[in-house]
Amino acid sequence: MYIKEKLEQHRRDFTAIYECEHCGHTEKAGGYDDAHFHGNVIPTIKCKKCGKVGGENYTPEKTVYPEGFQV
Repeated sequence: MYIKEKLEQHRRDFTAIYECEHCGHTEKAGGYDDAHFHGNVIPTIKCKKCGKVGGENYTPEKTVYPEGFQV
């Protein structure tokens, strides 16, 4: 899965549309805007339609706020 579109963000919590790079299935879910979530959690989200996780070509997005910055 990867973030197709961020719908809203409050501090580091956000809601986004995630899309599966394998089958194109989309789903709305929450997230947390830090390097760990973008680099480690998102690539391991299992698609509810095909059951696959992110591919090897996944590139994490940049965070809105720098690491260590208290919002």
